[in-house]
Amino acid sequence: MEDNKYLSKQQPGRHRLVIDNRERLEITGVLNVDSFDDQEIVLETEQGLLAMRGEDLHIKHLNLEQGELHIEGYLLELAYSEERSRRKDRGKNFFERLFR
Repeated sequence: MEDNKYLSKQQPGRHRLVIDNRERLEITGVLNVDSFDDQEIVLETEQGLLAMRGEDLHIKHLNLEQGELHIEGYLLELAYSEERSRRKDRGKNFFERLFR
């Protein structure tokens, strides 16, 4: 049996992220979209907060019942954070909080 150091860090719930040429993203395990505009999208996933920065970002498909999100645009940056409950600081300050 192969020992995978990442398996022990997984939380309950499935989350998958597929990036195609930095222009299309398919994400599963989405619980909520906290904020979005054409340069940044912040969402809550089964594995924590996920923030994406880019250019001309557009949400093409969103189904929270199935936890699916499809995004088009040019992806520049992607970051996860374990924070889920600090709603007052979300949005544009996400990357500042993440890289303190």
